[in-house]
Amino acid sequence: MRFLCRCYNSVMRTQGFAYCSVAGTRSNSSGRADSDGSARAVPLAYDVFDGKGTETPLVFLHGLFGSKSNFQSIAKALVQRTGRKVLTVDARNHGNSTHTPFMSYEAMTNDLMNLMSQLHIGKCVLIGHSMGGKLAMTSALLQPGLVERLVVVDISPSQTTMHTGFPSYITAMKAVKVDSGIPRSTARKQAEDQLRPFVKELAVRQFLLTNLIEQDGQYTWRVNLDAIIKHLDNIMSFPDFDTSYLDPTLFLGGGNSPYISSEDYPEIQRLFPNSDIQYIPDASHWIHRDRPMDFMNSICTFLQS
Repeated sequence: MRFLCRCYNSVMRTQGFAYCSVAGTRSNSSGRADSDGSARAVPLAYDVFDGKGTETPLVFLHGLFGSKSNFQSIAKALVQRTGRKVLTVDARNHGNSTHTPFMSYEAMTNDLMNLMSQLHIGKCVLIGHSMGGKLAMTSALLQPGLVERLVVVDISPSQTTMHTGFPSYITAMKAVKVDSGIPRSTARKQAEDQLRPFVKELAVRQFLLTNLIEQDGQYTWRVNLDAIIKHLDNIMSFPDFDTSYLDPTLFLGGGNSPYISSEDYPEIQRLFPNSDIQYIPDASHWIHRDRPMDFMNSICTFLQS
């Protein structure tokens, strides 16, 4: 396992690409936990950015309270730079994907593998941020034959509760009351004013507010807060594995983020022995937002190695 720190300067190209958006049907009753604690696969919303190349596609998995739109500009640029097809996917209970009362990384792996089967993708490069990184790791450990390479963005296979304020964020989000029948800009301001005392960082408030949507004149959160609260301990932890994923793996941490520390290295080495750890200087937990050029260059270098 090698530890690298790299910084890049390049220019993003914005040329034409083929794009397809598909949404799974939302249902609050599907995906019930089975008697053995697993869950049925549920339909996932996804976007396809079609490249002209024939190499293994890239599949992006977002973090908690994120969505596939978090990686839209990155996906477009990587299609141009690599020629590969790129998919961005909404996890269950997020974005436009199906709502279900059950959440676990094993269940979300089932969702992802079901989607790949539907799209006739036999192998992919998984790139996951935060919760999506834990999902990517779980998928690689459970289904290594389907994952050619793995990129884990600012997360490790360890407990992350100490690094996050998500429990208090969820409580604050559930308490938000927004007037009906008002313009979206006004609704967003009302929600932000109510979140501000509990979510101090502007960037975090803006991130959470991407989940505020209007349905039939009423404003609501598109994330399934009840399911997330119920399973938050599982989301913050990581499943136990006795096996390892042996193919190339990149752990990409933010230079200003605590989510990948030296205390995590032994477990990373045990589970992912063919891994590199890199840190992007001047990046927070949201590396792809803070340093998009560095983020993409790290991925492209990794794909070519």
